[in-house]
Amino acid sequence: MTTLTAQPARSQLADPAYQAFTLLRVGFTAAPILFGLDKFFEVMADWSTYLWSGVASAVPGGADTVMLAVGVIEILAGVLVAVRPRIGGYVVAAWLAGIIVNLLLLGDFYDVALRDVGLLLGALSL
Repeated sequence: MTTLTAQPARSQLADPAYQAFTLLRVGFTAAPILFGLDKFFEVMADWSTYLWSGVASAVPGGADTVMLAVGVIEILAGVLVAVRPRIGGYVVAAWLAGIIVNLLLLGDFYDVALRDVGLLLGALSL
């Protein structure tokens, strides 16, 4: 198992499988953390737009509270990928599956749901 502090051998750096693993690990660490942080600041999007009303109405505090919780979970998932990529990849894949279901329930964001299917496959590859 590769750790954050271990220095890979030169031959390992040239290995395409190791390169793919590293790229997926960095991507699935950075993306959830950045998107999670943006749930608090809404620089990239108004995230509550992407939330099915059934979820928002089931939680005290509404969509904003749900999005803050989502942000925390995404940040934690990104950190998990950084420290335990084998487990974190499955957690991110499951999280993406939930996002896909949410988007399909909305009925307006099929293109985003399809993109997230691709991300889910990438997380499973990790």
